[in-house]
Amino acid sequence: MPWMYILECADGAFYTGSTNGDVAARVWAHNFDDVHSAAFTRKRRPVRLVYAEDYPTVDAAFAREKQVQGWSRRKKLALIEGRVDELPALSRPAADGDAPDR
Repeated sequence: MPWMYILECADGAFYTGSTNGDVAARVWAHNFDDVHSAAFTRKRRPVRLVYAEDYPTVDAAFAREKQVQGWSRRKKLALIEGRVDELPALSRPAADGDAPDR
């Protein structure tokens, strides 16, 4: 089953990705596999899964990954914490220049 997921890195940064298989195996790869992990997470290990959504197709999971990658840290935190009612308001630019993580 395809997944979109968010990892929290050791330095507090978020990494948003997608996979077409076992999300637990993908998290393991981010932590231990130097060939099949993203350079972003290799430098920020260990990482832990903080959020995941399943999708019917790889294309849908990838599209959601790209959408969430562009979100601010505050908006990602709202999603992770289940505060979905706050997402529309967090779509507006923040005065503090809250830049998105990867």
